[in-house]
Amino acid sequence: MSADVTIFGAGVAGLCVATELVARGIELRLVDPQPSPGAHACSWWAGGMLAPFCEGESAEEPVVRLGQEAAGWWQAQGVDVSHEGSLVVALGRDRSELDRFARRTERHERLDRVTLAEKEPQLEGRFDRALFFPDEAHIAPRAALAHLRQRLDDRNVPVLERADDVGGLVIDCRGLAARDVLSDLRGVKGEMAVLRAPDIDLRRPVRLLHPRHPLYIVPRGDGVFMLGATQIESGERHRATLRSVTELFSAAYALHPAFGEAEILEIGVDARPAFPDNLPRIRRWGDTILVNGLFRHGFLLAPALARMVADLVLDGKIPEVMDEDHGER
Repeated sequence: MSADVTIFGAGVAGLCVATELVARGIELRLVDPQPSPGAHACSWWAGGMLAPFCEGESAEEPVVRLGQEAAGWWQAQGVDVSHEGSLVVALGRDRSELDRFARRTERHERLDRVTLAEKEPQLEGRFDRALFFPDEAHIAPRAALAHLRQRLDDRNVPVLERADDVGGLVIDCRGLAARDVLSDLRGVKGEMAVLRAPDIDLRRPVRLLHPRHPLYIVPRGDGVFMLGATQIESGERHRATLRSVTELFSAAYALHPAFGEAEILEIGVDARPAFPDNLPRIRRWGDTILVNGLFRHGFLLAPALARMVADLVLDGKIPEVMDEDHGER
């Protein structure tokens, strides 16, 4: 089947939607000012955790349910998915945070000092309790973006820096750049760091709970780790603050002192697009479909949104995240 479809934005949302539509026989073109995935997009700075059950601690039910599609979708595209689960720990003074996290989530196992050491030997003796989420996974976001882009190139999908002669169906996946048409979209600033710590070997993402500055650490292999957690109500996209970065590094050191000798490879910052309730939206205005508001769940929820967009385009099926207050017009 062929169609005149133009997708604006080649971040995680645009690439997932394009991949899903092409797989169903739709001919399309991508439009993005940048020639390839990179630091200009907030998805470049993502953790890549496919952790719907952990996200249930603070996210609404659709995030948990729809996010369960993610690992299978990414694996079906040929992306390397690590199915090692995820761990949640807390220092002794913050044990109440671990109990609270357990009450608000599901599909986890409680670990004691011995069973935690079996999962992550380098955490032996540092924590006496943990939560293990066996059904969660993680990917390397930058490799995943490059992989989707290469697959589209292999299918001869044109990628343009601009398109002045847009006709047919337009799918707007521009993230924060779409604030020119989405007045209720806001930016949520996130800061992260990439470290090389060759003396540390973790197999899976670890979340260290703290009332003020929780931390997640995601292994990238070869002693490289991504650290993240900051969440600031700001659309500012380029300036990491000393306070946030210091809190990240302090939390990493609390998880394991060997992080104190880590080499700092990158410090990154960007703003994620979010609606007031932090849930994504698909809106249709005439011949334009807008896909936005992935918040911090880009790699987790983009596959489900891509499926919904394809169902809408091909079968007219109304997505469950279609915004009723902004219907077709």
